This record gives sequence, C-alpha cells and structure tokens, in this order.
Amino acid sequence: MIVIDDLLFRPIVGLANTLRTTALDELYDVEEIQDELSENRLLYELGERSREEYEETRDQLEADLEVAEEVHEWLSSGRVEVKR
Repeated sequence: MIVIDDLLFRPIVGLANTLRTTALDELYDVEEIQDELSENRLLYELGERSREEYEETRDQLEADLEVAEEVHEWLSSGRVEVKR
C-alpha cells in the first residue's frame, strides 16, 4: 500500500503544490502592487487623480500589498498542508 501511495499519490500532490504556488505567486504579485502604488502616486502628482481617488486607491493597494507579502511569506516558509 505504501508503494502505491508513493507511486501514485506523491506525484499528484507535488504537481498540485506547484500549481497552487504558481497561481498564488501570480495572484499576489508584490512587485506589481508596488508598481501600481507608484503609478497611483505619479497620477496624483500630475493632477490626473483627485486627492480622494488617490487616497482611496492607495489605501486599497496598501491592504493588497500587506496580504500579498503575507502570502509570499507563507509560501517561502515551505509549510504545505495536504488534506485527504
């Protein structure tokens, strides 16, 4: 039974973990959010965004950045939970 688990189950778990990690990495892209924060600031400084729009967007992006950093920290910790 252990041999069957090793041959059939582990490759599937490995593939699932790789797909999950890749998806989370792209969904929570820290650099992209930082670029959006910079772009938001630039648009405000150029007068293309009102102060209210700027602050609202900044607050949302900062919250997104915090979540993205937590996700990347979780991914880099190597903790993997597999539920059967």
